[in-house]
Amino acid sequence: MALARREGLRAVDVLLLGYLGVVSAVAVARAPSQPGCWWLLGAHGLFLVLLVLITRPGLGPVGRTLREIYPLLLLAGLYAELDVLNGSASRPVYDAMVQRWELALFGVQASTAWWQSAPSRIWSAVLHAAYFSYYFIILIPALYFVWRRDLDAVRHFVLVVMTVFVLCYFTFIFFPVAGPYYLFPRPAAWFTDNYPARLVYATLAGGSSYGAAFPSSHVAATVAAALAAYRGSRSLGLLLALPTALLTVGVVYCQMHYAVDALAGLGVGAAVAWALGARRSPVPSRLPLRSRRSGSLAAPHTS
Repeated sequence: MALARREGLRAVDVLLLGYLGVVSAVAVARAPSQPGCWWLLGAHGLFLVLLVLITRPGLGPVGRTLREIYPLLLLAGLYAELDVLNGSASRPVYDAMVQRWELALFGVQASTAWWQSAPSRIWSAVLHAAYFSYYFIILIPALYFVWRRDLDAVRHFVLVVMTVFVLCYFTFIFFPVAGPYYLFPRPAAWFTDNYPARLVYATLAGGSSYGAAFPSSHVAATVAAALAAYRGSRSLGLLLALPTALLTVGVVYCQMHYAVDALAGLGVGAAVAWALGARRSPVPSRLPLRSRRSGSLAAPHTS
């Protein structure tokens, strides 16, 4: 009886290994002044253990599902690392430079001027809700493609989204920008006196990372997610178009990002989705995620 072979690494696995390798080197370099960086090395070691576990043969239905979407589940931890690497406001930031770009392009600091020049309780609620929809947009399409048994679509989606995050996170590490959320006074109390705004601010208070403003990863990831979802399902991509557009506007109107952050995020998300689009087969590969006998997730075929 032939022994089952361990699955080889995929592009997204290699991407994460490369990212964590660079971040580990940065952590070692910054650890003398930021001791918390030493903990990141232990976390990265656990990633290697995870990679060994999810590439072993004989995974069950849950394990095979996690194999497809695990990079998205790591995002909360990867984002939290940025605050450790950037020293929770102890490292210098480049906001002055970005603010000069903002003035050159728009003549004002758009994130503070916009909501004051066009105040609206309704738009505040709508756009804060769109801002929060980010957490669903970057995950739900992957779960949908798993449910639909489209391996090609889920793998393409995860690779596109993770590539965007890696590019944004590298920028946050080497070109940290705090952004309006940290540097400018909060909007007026009436502007944030709605449930979506309170939800957003409570979420950021519990897990925002300093220096992670340029480019806007919220915009970059949602744009890339919507475009990658469209490649797998046109109806899903079109469904995500409106919240993605509202989020792109909302990050500025709600004073979370500079307008140039949003523009840069839009460019990054669209560029990555376009660049990796060629990797998507013109005809979706309906590799069976569910075995016909058991109804459970079947082992993915690799070539």
